[in-house]
Amino acid sequence: MTPMKRIFNKGTISVWIGVFIGILYGLVVRLVFNYGKFWEAFAFMTVGFIFFVPVTLGVLTVYFGDCQGRKGWAYKILMPWVSCLVLLLAAFLIGWEGSICILMALPVFLVMSSLGGVFTGLALQATRSRKNTFSVIALFVALPFLSASIEHQLLLPESVRTVETQITINASPHDVWQNIERVRKIEPSEQKFSLFHLLGFPRPVEATLSHEAVGGVRHATFEGGVLFVETINKWAPDRELTFAIKADSKSIPPTTLDEHVTIGGPYFDVLEGSYRIESLNERQVILHLSSKHRLSTRLNFYAGLWTEFIMRDIQKNILEIIKTRCENR
Repeated sequence: MTPMKRIFNKGTISVWIGVFIGILYGLVVRLVFNYGKFWEAFAFMTVGFIFFVPVTLGVLTVYFGDCQGRKGWAYKILMPWVSCLVLLLAAFLIGWEGSICILMALPVFLVMSSLGGVFTGLALQATRSRKNTFSVIALFVALPFLSASIEHQLLLPESVRTVETQITINASPHDVWQNIERVRKIEPSEQKFSLFHLLGFPRPVEATLSHEAVGGVRHATFEGGVLFVETINKWAPDRELTFAIKADSKSIPPTTLDEHVTIGGPYFDVLEGSYRIESLNERQVILHLSSKHRLSTRLNFYAGLWTEFIMRDIQKNILEIIKTRCENR
């Protein structure tokens, strides 16, 4: 028997039918949420999509894939992962989602799809009849749409989060200050591996300054045409530099960032940045870098874990560049 016949024999054909129906359902829902007539109600960043779609995907995968109810619990837990992984891969290849959104969704999709598969297995065992569970399956199919429609009636919650990082630099406070008030162009050789760049976020390029005082404007540019206009609201030479941040959304090409993490968009924005120099002695300081960002999603409790992780990685990268420049003067 050839490998293909082993995979698609009579005993496994229902398994792949279940996977196919699960993937097809996920693709249809994603199309509706992205291009549907009522797209404002069916938003991607909702509990209805992120949590209930993978549950239903797991339900359908097991319901149609285990016709005889003979598959073990490993099947019910793990087989929905196949549907999830293929769906997310398709969304990435089609261009519906960027790598950061795929990474954020993956843990939730895997866990919730397994819960859907386990629930279906328990339901089939309890009723002993597929007909008796059909109405429950239909409810799960409609659940993402019902949930998203209800969520649409509610105001988006807003959360402002602060991320703080620091680094010890063997240089004077003045030398450090000269490397933070302005940032001369960062050469490719200075750039180091960073997770945020791997996920599609652009690297910093340079920061210019209009004049040295409160009210001065820094233009911080990043790769891909990303520009932040930073207005200084605290200016204490050799000690502290704080600025309000506004992303110049007109300068950011639509292909630079995933639409769901666009800076200054409906879901995410960076609000403020601050450098503080803590002097240990004449030749050593601790440089503190903090930032504030806004989250406006139904999933702030979960999305916040990712945004804080990414912002911390970005800040550590900037601090490392400053440290290297100060110590190699």
